[in-house]
Amino acid sequence: VAALPGGRGDGQPVTTMMDLEAGTQILYYFAGPVTASLLVSSSAGYGFVALVESMVSRQKAGKAFVTLNDDDTLCQPSLIGGTNGSVELAEATHVACLSTGGNVLTYPLTELKTMTGGRGLQLMKLDDKDRLAGAAAYTRSVQITGTGRGGKEKEETLEIRSLNNAAGKRASKGKATGWTFKPTGIERLE
Repeated sequence: VAALPGGRGDGQPVTTMMDLEAGTQILYYFAGPVTASLLVSSSAGYGFVALVESMVSRQKAGKAFVTLNDDDTLCQPSLIGGTNGSVELAEATHVACLSTGGNVLTYPLTELKTMTGGRGLQLMKLDDKDRLAGAAAYTRSVQITGTGRGGKEKEETLEIRSLNNAAGKRASKGKATGWTFKPTGIERLE
């Protein structure tokens, strides 16, 4: 960590500190204590809770952690509790799943297992052409991002009342939202 750049023009690129295979790109990163928990999910609708310490490797090349099929992608991991930048977040109690088709499903975080890697449990049932846009751990609210007509960026904030209306059992389809934009991601606000 001491070798990371402190600002623009300082230090060396992060990619010099790890061995990446040709054609590999970094999607997400997390800096925090090894005791922190993250919700990890894939576009296939599977995911699990993982401690950061199970993601850490002494090897410069890293280690295999999440099992993905060829056409799957990793969704943005969600911090379950602790510090998010300069903001201290309370321990999350629920999970909100969002499909690219606009369905939202929420359920208690206790329905997920803590794992050290792999594919995980089915978070949300998806139609054949539907994908998971993301999953976020939350206590009170989440922010949905997406694209509207002409590629225009859109945002929607879901507060506790809207999230409670989408409550269901893990691995079910969730509720249709009727948004006029295509969801691309979900992020915890509180």
